[in-house]
Amino acid sequence: MKAIQFLVVSFVLFSVACNNSTENKNEKKETETKDMKAGITEKPFGTFEQKPVTEYTITNANGMMVSIINYGGAVARIITPDKSGNMGDVVTGFESLDGFLQKGVPYFGALIGRYGNRIANGKFTLDGKQYTLAGNDHGNSLHGGNKGFDKVYWTIDKQGDSSLKLTYQSKDGEEGYPGKLDVQVVYTLTADNSLKIDYTATTDKATPVNLTNHSYFNLSAGTDSTILHHQLELKADKYTPVNDALIPTGKIEDVKGGPMDFTTPKMIGKDIASVKGGYDHNWILNKSGNALEKVAGLYEPNSGRYLEVFTTEPGIQFYSGNFLDGTLTDTKKGQKYVKHGALCLETQHFPDSPNEPAFPNTILKPGETYKQTTIYKFSVK
Repeated sequence: MKAIQFLVVSFVLFSVACNNSTENKNEKKETETKDMKAGITEKPFGTFEQKPVTEYTITNANGMMVSIINYGGAVARIITPDKSGNMGDVVTGFESLDGFLQKGVPYFGALIGRYGNRIANGKFTLDGKQYTLAGNDHGNSLHGGNKGFDKVYWTIDKQGDSSLKLTYQSKDGEEGYPGKLDVQVVYTLTADNSLKIDYTATTDKATPVNLTNHSYFNLSAGTDSTILHHQLELKADKYTPVNDALIPTGKIEDVKGGPMDFTTPKMIGKDIASVKGGYDHNWILNKSGNALEKVAGLYEPNSGRYLEVFTTEPGIQFYSGNFLDGTLTDTKKGQKYVKHGALCLETQHFPDSPNEPAFPNTILKPGETYKQTTIYKFSVK
């Protein structure tokens, strides 16, 4: 009997100790999060074209972190909590610049320009003159050409303790585009766990401009190798269908009832097999003018992470990571980037607009200022 009593008492004491330990760990995690000091830190990330590349990490009071690098102005990591408070990195990237410089890295986290998305046959006519661009995507021009804004060195300046101002000057004739273009992008991490991106640009000659960010998201932070179980909502009743080269046909079609319909939240894997090659299309957003409005929601049920997208732009490109094939490895997590391993929600004007007069205008003229704002807001539910 005494032996049994001893065992019972020992078990109770052990259970209390474990509970106290767990509570202490939880209290410590909560305290660390609450006491997190907001600010911007820097660390060396490599060298590009004889210039030092730095990783700038913005941290807010909630413990959320966003890292930006000079190369391509890329978002290298976004670390946010799940529904249990565990922090995880929800974007693709690498531990050092060497990863980003690998052949075949598909614009991970990068700023895209001078023209995001595709221009048919790498040609457009402006003011009676035809311009020829790099045909870097099966004869079409993609994301600015052979050396778009994703592969250039951006100057980064800290603005207070929550913003980074990036600047780049694209020379007249660069990648075939007319005019000297001065570009400024400001990344801001806000107190409500939003990454705000403000774009501005001016030119000395008329030129097409369509800027965006090409971050790839997987809200599971690596616990699910694909995004097929994510639930996506797009506030868009119409989209621009494409040909086999992913160039818009010029038509506008309704999404209602078909595989392109994300007007209510839908699991991405539900209809993807019905879409040739997977999703890589431009949706026409249900918005008027250039007001900043919520246009998309992305939810990952297991982690509880929820991403809302707000933008001033008329379109959004949903890309389901169709060309990821496992040849690249995430050095941050030690996992391969497999097909559908991450997705993009690129706010934009429509692809091939310089060749489609019926699409919203993308020509920036001297004396005008290009402006675009997009917000990626993270929460849990």
